[in-house]
Amino acid sequence: MTDSEAFSAEEIERYARHIVLPEIGGAGQQALKRARVLVIGAGGLGSPVLAYLAAAGVGTLGIADDDGVSLSNLQRQVIHDSGTVGAEKTESAARAIARINPHVICRRYQERLDAATTGDILSGFDLLVDGSDNFDTRYMAADAAERAEVPLVTGAVGRFDGSVTVLKPYAFDGDGRQNPRYRDLYPAPPPPGLVPSCAEAGIVGPVTGVIGTLMAMEVIKLITGAGEPLVGRLLLYDGLSARFETIAYVRKA
Repeated sequence: MTDSEAFSAEEIERYARHIVLPEIGGAGQQALKRARVLVIGAGGLGSPVLAYLAAAGVGTLGIADDDGVSLSNLQRQVIHDSGTVGAEKTESAARAIARINPHVICRRYQERLDAATTGDILSGFDLLVDGSDNFDTRYMAADAAERAEVPLVTGAVGRFDGSVTVLKPYAFDGDGRQNPRYRDLYPAPPPPGLVPSCAEAGIVGPVTGVIGTLMAMEVIKLITGAGEPLVGRLLLYDGLSARFETIAYVRKA
């Protein structure tokens, strides 16, 4: 697609509420249509990310997940439904995206990404979203995005809380300082077994919607140039007290 390629009448109507926004407009919507976004995880965080990016008109969405849909997923992984239990998550998510917006191209990666495969796959995308549920994948995704020099939107959730930040460690801020890395925020993963899984500790479903939706918003900001992305800032959400806080962090070395 070229910068000047016109939208169809159906697309203009579909994206009308974006196009009238001065911060997005026709140019921003064209940028969304050209964008290629890889999402790691089609679970609690990936569900709202994929749904909102598809609805927003992101042209190509990559979905990477090696898991299948189970009944216990449905309490929070809202891109799936009872009819897709037992299906591959990438297939279930792709079907949902096609229903949301037939203009979106889906690329499925039914595998658990590692350092080698992520680098190869990421070469075909402009932006990476990490909605994984384990520390190994989070550090791997951060390293891969830094090497490829693509922005990374990463989020995490607990029982009633969550966080989201944006990483562009290959770039510099307005004062000429290099942006922080993931390891400037989290120097090392916690010891195995210290942080319980969702299956062990439980999680309230809507918290994944809150954080996943915020992640989708950051993606749209990065693509369209609207607003100020969460680069060097960690947004924290406490669902029980209904509070948001923002913590700034900097590059340490």
